[in-house]
Order: sequence, then C-alpha cells, then structure tokens
Amino acid sequence: MKFQHYLSSLILIIFSLAFVSCSKDIYRDNNKAHEKAVKEATASIREIPKTKAELNYDTLSITDEWVGTTNFSIRKPNYVIIHHTAQDSLKQTINTFTLSRTQVSSHYVVGRDGEIVQMLNDYLRSWHAGNGRWGNDTDLNSASIGIELDNNGSEPFTEAQIESLLLLLKRLKWKFGIPAANFIGHSDIAPSRKVDPSTYFPWRKLAQEGYGIWYDEEAIFPVLSAHEYTSIPIESTDDLPQEFLDLVLALRIIGYNVSDPKAAIRAFKLHFIQRDIESELTETDKRILDNLYKKYL
Repeated sequence: MKFQHYLSSLILIIFSLAFVSCSKDIYRDNNKAHEKAVKEATASIREIPKTKAELNYDTLSITDEWVGTTNFSIRKPNYVIIHHTAQDSLKQTINTFTLSRTQVSSHYVVGRDGEIVQMLNDYLRSWHAGNGRWGNDTDLNSASIGIELDNNGSEPFTEAQIESLLLLLKRLKWKFGIPAANFIGHSDIAPSRKVDPSTYFPWRKLAQEGYGIWYDEEAIFPVLSAHEYTSIPIESTDDLPQEFLDLVLALRIIGYNVSDPKAAIRAFKLHFIQRDIESELTETDKRILDNLYKKYL
C-alpha cells in the first residue's frame, strides 16, 4: 500500500515537472528565432564602413578614411506609446507578435491579470507605432518604447493591469529620463487611423503619477459658492482669452498631426475629454485645449 502511494506521488511529481518544462519551452522556437535576429542586427552594428579606397565605385567622397572613436553610447528611447491590443487574450497577442507575417510587435504586453511580458530589449526598434507623427518626429518606432495592454477595446482596463503598467512606467521613466509629456497613446500619433487606447484608459491617473500631461481642472471647473452651484456644466466663452489661438494651431503645439483637423480633434478628445469623441469641440473642450497647449510651449 505504501509502495503504491509512493509510486503515485512519484508519477505526480514527474508529471508536474514535465508540465512546467513544457510550459517553459512553449516559446523555445520563437526565442531561438529572436536570438538569431538579434545576432544579425548586432553584426550590422559591428560592421566597419568601407572607405573610398576599398570600393570600386564613386562614393561621393563621403568616407575617405575610417577612424573609430570610443566616445559613443546606445541611442535611448525618448517616448512611451501606449496601445490596447484589440485582441481577446494575452496568448493571442503573443502569438500575433511572434508571427513574422504580421510585421507587428511591442516591447511589452500587460495582461488583464497584471502579468507583464517583455518581448524585446528596450534599445531595439519595435514595430508598434507604424505610420505616425508627433510634433516633428515622423519615426516614432525608432524613438519610443511600445506597451500593449491586453484589452479588446470595448471593456474597462483592470485595476491589476493599470497597477502593473504604472510600475513599468516608473522603471522606464527612471531608466531613460523620459519627460512626462512624452507618455502618449497610439491614437495621438496616428489620429487618422488609430483609436487606442480607448476612452476607458485612465490618462488622468497616469498624469497624476507623472506619466503624461493633464489640464488644471480647477481652472476649467472652478469651485462655485453654494448659491451658484449647479450640476450642469456652464458652457460659456466669457473666460476664454481674447487672444485664444486658432484651434488647429493649439493642437499642433501639443504635438498632433493636423493635416486632418477632424482626426486631430477626435484624437485630442479621445485622450483628454474621453466622451463624445466624434463631435466638435464644445466650449468646455476649448477651455481645456487652451489650458493644455500652454504646458507644451
């Protein structure tokens, strides 16, 4: 009887170890392919440029001689761009980001349960931003870290997910010295084609922690005395400055690509207003815009 109990326990242990081993090896092929790609990228960095004398064609006299310097470092990211995956699970997202045919990836993916999966070294160029623009920067993939949140776009983000995100942002901000204004969303840099993260995303909370910019709420919604109080927002332009800038110019100062003004307004409302994003700017929205653009000057 004791032997049977011992044998059953041994089988259970062996099965458990095998299961753990399999779970660790599930991405073994992906990781091998990743290592190969990193080696190829490293080889291109280590390559010494050929001089004009070593080439048999006209080089426009760009390089007559190569002299290596030790005064260099790796270029570091200066933006963090936040996305939602628009998929149904962390596993599905990882699968999408490891298929070569999808041509899309991210540095980090944060699951609904708060699990953080890193998929690329912070210094490598992830394919997450695509065609976009923020200010004068038109290659955001080369200047940013991409973070994807496991979310289908029509549901609230979980508390565990946001808490893990905040911890990750804290480390990235400390590591790279990323300015608060440079924590932005995918829709901010690609207003004509992207709507992530959704209106459920807590931009206000992030800004309060130092990751992003938010407007001064007391300046937009001043505290009224008891006899003046009303629960209905006051839509008045009386407190807007006479020299209030053109709306499109204000959006451009913040960083939006205003080649499509309607799309820029929608992206602004998605980030800072988070309701009625398809409508025109209300007077309250304009006061918020007026308050915000000055923070980017």
